Amino acid sequence: MNTHINRYLAERIRDVSRSFPVVLLTGARQTGKTTLLKEVFPDAPFFTLDLPSVAHEAENNGAGLLDAVKDHPTIILDEVQYAPGLFRHIKVAVDADRHRMGRFVMTGSQKFALMKNVSESLAGRCVILEVDTLASTEYADSNRFTFPPLADFIWRGGYPELWRMPEMPVREFYASYLATYLERDVRQLINVVNLRDFERFIRFCATYSGNLVNFAKLGGDVGVAATTIKHWISVLEASNIIHLLPPFFNNYGKRLIRTPKMYFKDTGLLCFLLGISSPEQMVTSPFIGGIWETFVLGQMQRAIQAERSPAEIYFWRDAQGVEVDFVLWLNGRLQLIEAKWSENGDETKHLTGMNAVRSVLGQNAAESHLIVCRTPFNHWHSHDPAVRVVNGQTYRDWFHPAAPVAGVLREDAAEYMAKPRKTARKRAAKRKTKSSV
Repeated sequence: MNTHINRYLAERIRDVSRSFPVVLLTGARQTGKTTLLKEVFPDAPFFTLDLPSVAHEAENNGAGLLDAVKDHPTIILDEVQYAPGLFRHIKVAVDADRHRMGRFVMTGSQKFALMKNVSESLAGRCVILEVDTLASTEYADSNRFTFPPLADFIWRGGYPELWRMPEMPVREFYASYLATYLERDVRQLINVVNLRDFERFIRFCATYSGNLVNFAKLGGDVGVAATTIKHWISVLEASNIIHLLPPFFNNYGKRLIRTPKMYFKDTGLLCFLLGISSPEQMVTSPFIGGIWETFVLGQMQRAIQAERSPAEIYFWRDAQGVEVDFVLWLNGRLQLIEAKWSENGDETKHLTGMNAVRSVLGQNAAESHLIVCRTPFNHWHSHDPAVRVVNGQTYRDWFHPAAPVAGVLREDAAEYMAKPRKTARKRAAKRKTKSSV
């Protein structure tokens, strides 16, 4: 049985195609880019450069290929990175008629090659949209607001094919996906002598999802240099397998950790790489906290794309270990978000990091904040009327938080004072004092 799923980006693609001559969809393989474009532009000629013969024709006779379909209002070019020579012909065609919008809609799965060609040939002519795997609300909206069990959705992941064909074996899908990614994308992006080293590297990365990136330790685990690890991580990021979440700096940069956190883009692939074979095993896994954080971040990122929000997501962590999972920069203020794998989110310990950070931010903190958990109903925290406790699977209003309520007991903000770092002069004076004793 095939299930049709409406994607939130469909309407946005229609809108931007009225304002730009070229639209480019990026994202990992199998996220539904091609299907999405075919649904939005059902009558457009379609060329997939995944086929070597079509890629060869596009690379060596791009002008002829485009001229043959010049009378069509829109042309779909799939996996366009396989014919870099085609970009200069697209540029010529666009410049010949700059008022003709939505002429070329393209997909691509390799950011390294795509961004280089777009910046060189299509700057100012192309809008770029990123397609992630399904949000839980996308699936629900396409199935009469029926949400699958939360653990099942997280473990299965958001790749559309797994939900269009529910009978598809999950682990076989991801095993094939990983093999294809290694053979096709990794070999083209970097010169890896042994693909098994890179596969082992990806599996080690899965244990870091939701944690700070430690290049030296990861290199030691895999058996390669830290510089190689940095390059390989950039490959995972460029091919949309992972996302590196930066810490928030602003005026507090001198006392904050500057290392990014690593998150996988899809929890299903993450669970597969961790060797988790069922939703029940995932719930009892020691990785459940990182998996839940990964899921929550993914829902926020998909909402940013769907709502065209200018929000930016960071995390907060200082040298003393004070941490908030996510901070949302929106309208010049920071909204704090904690992701907790709990059923109600009303524990007072969940407020500790928030209270500490709010005491530093002062007026720069938003009026309301979120604890994202598995609560069956959204509600205000019983100890803080400025903190909304929400269900991570069903929540939608990430960028339109409700106003805080009054009349609820509120905890006092914890004192938060960053310990000053010792200067080199102070350390030398301390060593001199010890040596003289």
